[in-house]
Amino acid sequence: MPRTPQPDFHAPTIVIGAGPHGLAAAALLRRAGVATVILEQADRVGANWTQRYDHLSLHTTPGVSKLPGLPVPRQAGPWVSRDDYVRYLERYVAHHRLDVRVATPVQRIERAEPGRGALWLVHTPDGPLPTGAVVVATGRCHTPNLPQWPGRSTFTGTLLHSAQYRSPAPYRGQHVLVVGAGNSGTEIASVLAGAGAERVRIAVRTPPNILPRSSARWHAVGRLTEALPLAWRDRTSLLTQRLAVPDLTSRGLPRPRTGLYTRNAREGVNPVLDHGFVDAVRSGRVEPVAAVQAFDGPDVLLADGTRLRPDTVIAATGYRPGLHDLVGSLGVLDEAGQPLAVGAQTHPEAPRLYFAGYTNPLTGVLRQAGIEARAITHALRRETARASLLAPRLGGRTADTLHKGHTPS
Repeated sequence: MPRTPQPDFHAPTIVIGAGPHGLAAAALLRRAGVATVILEQADRVGANWTQRYDHLSLHTTPGVSKLPGLPVPRQAGPWVSRDDYVRYLERYVAHHRLDVRVATPVQRIERAEPGRGALWLVHTPDGPLPTGAVVVATGRCHTPNLPQWPGRSTFTGTLLHSAQYRSPAPYRGQHVLVVGAGNSGTEIASVLAGAGAERVRIAVRTPPNILPRSSARWHAVGRLTEALPLAWRDRTSLLTQRLAVPDLTSRGLPRPRTGLYTRNAREGVNPVLDHGFVDAVRSGRVEPVAAVQAFDGPDVLLADGTRLRPDTVIAATGYRPGLHDLVGSLGVLDEAGQPLAVGAQTHPEAPRLYFAGYTNPLTGVLRQAGIEARAITHALRRETARASLLAPRLGGRTADTLHKGHTPS
């Protein structure tokens, strides 16, 4: 009786997404001797970075922004610009000799039929690619999240997501309302205020935790205090903010009541590193207002009953991972569309399907790229070695065993 074909564990592992997390994973897998191919839907590496606003710079210092195996050039300075970081990613590909297939969108991932010699089929416009392992690294900031405010379609001004904002030039002389007081919203508001916008307001639902830009070293503090109780870390962070950041309550922006560690744990939100926002609020160049409630023709209705009539509304309201089309049928996402297992952990029903880049740790997202890449590499090598050793003893049943979500033991 013929045996069931064994999964081809020597077929290239497929990494989806040529951003920092995908590149880091591919580099360490290749260094470990795992053949790896990166599929990228855009026509270049680091495309998500190139599409962000022109004055974007990293909120982390070069030492914690580098990927494994290559430092960020000193010439990039202490706050690496968007364009310099894209150039760094391109150098990273060349340095590690990564196989990146640009202009190759992935439509969906599905389980391969048992006995076909693969665990997964990665579907592209050119057909399905069989593989023994997949690393999904399309990122948590993949799809712009524009809230469905009541009356949004009636707004007669200009409404755009911050993903569509490029520079302050088009908004000179305009009344602009920025919605959302995270890092993007506060930075865009302060730049607009200093570049000729007639009036800049920022709609705030929850007062942000603000730290001086020099507190980018906070990432190191976060690593050192991870073992301490959450309440203690919150109290310390709130005290630090009181000492380092002026009280803006009289300007309409009260101090936060929730510590930055709790907000990160509950909402995945990081503190705002001040890029001039505090001075812009203190001087009145940026005016905090209540949260947006609805739209009504030319007006924006706020939660406190105020009506505003801005020329432009820029929604810095975050992103979603946008994974439903890719893996929505596999049962690996929660109700919010986030992966149920990330990093080296895999879902019990989805062995060797990894997700990299779907957390927002206080210790730094780019630093996390290297941590997850190392963990995934170790996990994949361990599973491959175990499956190879057990294959002869299981009489070719390794593929079926893994398809059922069990690790042979």
